[in-house]
Amino acid sequence: MSIKDIMESMDYGPAPEAATDAKAWLAARGHALGHYIDGAFTGAEAAAIEVENPATGEILARIPAAGEAEIEAAVAAARAAFPGWSQLPGFERARHLYAIARGLQKRERFFSVLETLDNGKAIRETRTADVPLAIRHFYHHAGWAAAIDSEFPGHEPLGVCGQVIPWNFPMLMLAWKIAPALAAGNTVVLKPADLTPLTAVAFAEMLDEIGLPKGVVNIVHGGAETGALLVRHPGVAKVAFTGSTAVGREIRRATAGSGKSLTLELGGKSPFVVCADADLDAAVEGVVEGVWFNQGEVCCAGSRLLLQEGIADRFLARLRARMEKIRVGDPLDKSTDMGAIVSARQKARIEELIEGAEREGYRLEQAACPLPAAGHFVAPGFFAGTEPAATVAQVEIFGPIAVTTTFRTVDEAVALANNTPYGLAASVWSENINAATELAARIRAGVVWINASNLFDAGAPFGGMKESGFGREGAREGLAAYLRPAAPRERPLVTPVPVDFAAFTGTGGSLPGLIDRTMKNYIGGAQVRPDGGASYVVRSPKGEPLGLAPVSGRKDIRNAVEAALKAKGWATNAHGRAQVLFFLAENITARESDLAAALVQAGATTSEAKAEVRRLVERVFYYAGMADKDDGRIHATKPRHLTLSVKEPLGVVGVLAPDEAPLLSLMSLILPLIAVGNRVVAVPSPARALLVQPLTQIFDTSDLPGGVVNLVTGDRDLLARTLAEHDAVDGLWYHGGATGAARVEALAAGNLKQVWTNEGRALDWADDREARGRLWLDRAAQVKTIWVPYGA
Repeated sequence: MSIKDIMESMDYGPAPEAATDAKAWLAARGHALGHYIDGAFTGAEAAAIEVENPATGEILARIPAAGEAEIEAAVAAARAAFPGWSQLPGFERARHLYAIARGLQKRERFFSVLETLDNGKAIRETRTADVPLAIRHFYHHAGWAAAIDSEFPGHEPLGVCGQVIPWNFPMLMLAWKIAPALAAGNTVVLKPADLTPLTAVAFAEMLDEIGLPKGVVNIVHGGAETGALLVRHPGVAKVAFTGSTAVGREIRRATAGSGKSLTLELGGKSPFVVCADADLDAAVEGVVEGVWFNQGEVCCAGSRLLLQEGIADRFLARLRARMEKIRVGDPLDKSTDMGAIVSARQKARIEELIEGAEREGYRLEQAACPLPAAGHFVAPGFFAGTEPAATVAQVEIFGPIAVTTTFRTVDEAVALANNTPYGLAASVWSENINAATELAARIRAGVVWINASNLFDAGAPFGGMKESGFGREGAREGLAAYLRPAAPRERPLVTPVPVDFAAFTGTGGSLPGLIDRTMKNYIGGAQVRPDGGASYVVRSPKGEPLGLAPVSGRKDIRNAVEAALKAKGWATNAHGRAQVLFFLAENITARESDLAAALVQAGATTSEAKAEVRRLVERVFYYAGMADKDDGRIHATKPRHLTLSVKEPLGVVGVLAPDEAPLLSLMSLILPLIAVGNRVVAVPSPARALLVQPLTQIFDTSDLPGGVVNLVTGDRDLLARTLAEHDAVDGLWYHGGATGAARVEALAAGNLKQVWTNEGRALDWADDREARGRLWLDRAAQVKTIWVPYGA
């Protein structure tokens, strides 16, 4: 095309970015790249996995697949390096992170080109988004490393972190994972995707140049089998994974009972809500950034366009016109908007979903742009007027294809937005701040952008809810995921008190002088008989019968969860929660002698019983005081945005209480949850269940709304299974034996609810360092990050 032709057509001329340096780098290594273990490259001679340029089909390099020996060597190197790295002053770790950031800056063009060759994304994206954001993460976490002693006092690093990253943002995901791990004092074994390993190898070479101690970062190559070996390795203390929800479930099951810390950033099907008063031109550009950015290969892509009826036709007309102007082609051309899909397999999956939608009766509108003859390219498009139940409206396509649905009211928009098992992100478009913030508050997603889409920053927490995973990356919250409170002591293993749950059929369920002491469950603020109608005998430590408690089952748990779901208003008023908790403390004080007598009957001495009740009153006061003080944050991120981290309750949480300190432990589990705004279905110690009776009477007289706390007695592990498998239960706190703890973690993989267990070890429930505090409040909440336009 000549300059004359360009001036006549006003079309973009070619503006290719040279790949000479990147290709020379590959050639100098013989197009065979090895693992990076203990500061040295190894295994290139066994490189057999082909790494393809998705835009041309050219084989760029080959990599080996790490097996047991390589994973063992990498973890051993990381473990050997951990003591020295973790004991470095924060300033020294900060210097290394700063050096990494500067090293990337000096090679910014090289990394951008290499990433484009490897992944197929447009060079304009790698140069303006991927690599600069990776640099930003290392700068940001250099600051955390320097300040970690003052900002996280009493905390320590976890150990070796096994990190598995996807192919859609290879360099950026590497930075998201490695930077906070190193800042906190951990060491790393990272596995990049086998489709896109090149920038990880170049990064490893740079680590040698800046003098990072050997073994602090190790990089191993391979596919799913390699990732599984890394995740399961007993020497790994934390697993951080970004990828599909299906693999996330397998990781949750594989790590159950291991004690490994876990961060999962999984799939999404994010809503993109356009209200009638939105700036339609801006919203259309938001679709370009939110759906067609990175070829739609983005876990938080706003691929479900929810359009208010009054503007749907006008919006779609503008979207069609804008879609036709998107340039799809050579990713190294700086005038290209959309590059290649990462692999033939991923392209085939996208096409299969498109064909399936067409068989269901939906018509794809797709840009008429010419596509290159070679490579894996898909034109941008959308399905208009899809039903919410359509496969393409529910399944993550991970390609440049959107679906559209209309709504009438804000309530309907919320219902449609939340009609998905995912909860990663959402984008809301409205010029009415009231409507925008209402939608942001009611949509269940970890990140919400108002009048924007796909904004990211190292200073803003990112992560999902529901089946989009748990844990946060970025900012203070992301760094905290790589630390733990320093344990004050070695915790002994728990031996649960054996209980005979055989249904009582005689008349000997009470001590002489007690008349028919038969307890009921407490559900929805009322005393309720168990669905099965059976009770078991609760006995003293000496074996004497004290009374009867319900033998509850699945139906009782379902009833309790239903009551908890109806009590969602509890989350809306922090001051109101504080008042109720203070009143609860007042009423516990008034009934102190009754509670102490019940504890004595359960086996405590008089002095122990009085001390436990007194400690309980103190703990209620603590959480009453914190109920309206568990603040979020405003993060320093991009100009013209107010980036808010808002603490939200998990929702409905199951609690399985231990046998030790039965009153204090039960309430120490319940209190932080309800202080933050959760509703609870709790199973008290089966051996000490009769303590619930005076407790429910105190709840009744303390203005606690029905359904906020529900108490169901019976077999702890049997009821834990029901709670773990219940899709409407959002979290589970388990304190029992090690086997039971491992079981609930595995069972909870179904809907990926957040699980926190005692790992089968006993707490000192009277010790405030162990059994109350900020950690408990943080575990009871999840962070929603809201990006609000702000300033000029």
